[in-house]
Amino acid sequence: MIFFNKPYLTGKETQYIFDAVKSGKISGNGDFTQKCNMYFEDRYGFKKCLLTSSCTDALEMCALLLDIKPGDEVIVPSYTFVSTANAFILRGANIIFADSSEINPNIDENKIVELITSKTKAIVVVHYAGIACNMDKIMQIAEKHNLFVIEDAAQAIDSYYSGKPLGSIGHLSAFSFHETKNIISGEGGMLVVNDDRFIKRAEIIWEKGTNRAAFWRGEIDKYGWVDVGSSFLPSEIVAAFLYAQIEEMDKIQTKRQKIWIEYYKGLVALEQKGYFKLPFIPDFATNNGHMFYVVCKNEDERDNLIKYLKENGVYAVFHYQSLHKSPFYENRYKGKELKNCDFYSDCLLRLPFYFELEIDEINTICKLISKFYNAK
Repeated sequence: MIFFNKPYLTGKETQYIFDAVKSGKISGNGDFTQKCNMYFEDRYGFKKCLLTSSCTDALEMCALLLDIKPGDEVIVPSYTFVSTANAFILRGANIIFADSSEINPNIDENKIVELITSKTKAIVVVHYAGIACNMDKIMQIAEKHNLFVIEDAAQAIDSYYSGKPLGSIGHLSAFSFHETKNIISGEGGMLVVNDDRFIKRAEIIWEKGTNRAAFWRGEIDKYGWVDVGSSFLPSEIVAAFLYAQIEEMDKIQTKRQKIWIEYYKGLVALEQKGYFKLPFIPDFATNNGHMFYVVCKNEDERDNLIKYLKENGVYAVFHYQSLHKSPFYENRYKGKELKNCDFYSDCLLRLPFYFELEIDEINTICKLISKFYNAK
């Protein structure tokens, strides 16, 4: 069986975990946490990085930092993971779902303005498959209407928009290091703060609403409860695992991009015949090799292709289901039809993608897909 995902280990994870345990500090914000935070700040120019237990936690911190309250409206793409919306639902916000673009699953920036009201407080964009949204247009809209922008960059580590690292453009950003991502820590995430107004408070919220981080740095003689917050820090064990991964980031990225190119080369002829669509990368975006997908013509075709691949030893999967049609939200949704979100929900198929996927396995997958369509 060619699995959908297989976590990659660099070989140093267990050694660094041992080092963390041996140090005598395995709770959060120790040496490995600080080294990871500094690495991302130095490499990508992020103003402030704070490792979190998940990308979900990072998004929930965003909602707290923006002081989201009941009745506030937050614009969110419907084609995304539940955490993108749920972080703001937890604060009482009304989610205003936006449609995807026709060219790729990212938010359609041309449909945002019509969703803005006097209650709108923030726009959340998701860089699907690590491919950048049109950030210039989105930031211009936000500035004109005095809104905050949050980049859900869960899939977008080491990817760029017009030369700028994704996660560095919005006021706040959230990354994921889940085991399906390019670099991993099992579970794990990171909040990025790009707006100076939020830096001090972000650290307090991160530390359960206390100023303990300032205390450990010797800036105050005691710490206490000064704001709302929660236990958003990962343990040093998680941070140690992640540090082993980021040391190998360039190696990992080179291999994943090679895999993406092999898929494209193997399937582009079928796209040219009109069988399906392959990922579209705008000129302003880069490809970080996060995933490879095909967009079938309809749901039945997609489901039959999944079944066919599985019968032949390849595990491929569909992806997000439109959140505005979810059991939790469908009775609340009062907006327009989001035809592009629904189309991707019905028709998008993710192919196996992981560091150790071999070229001959990619060729096997491409040949099976070719055989499926040529038999139709």
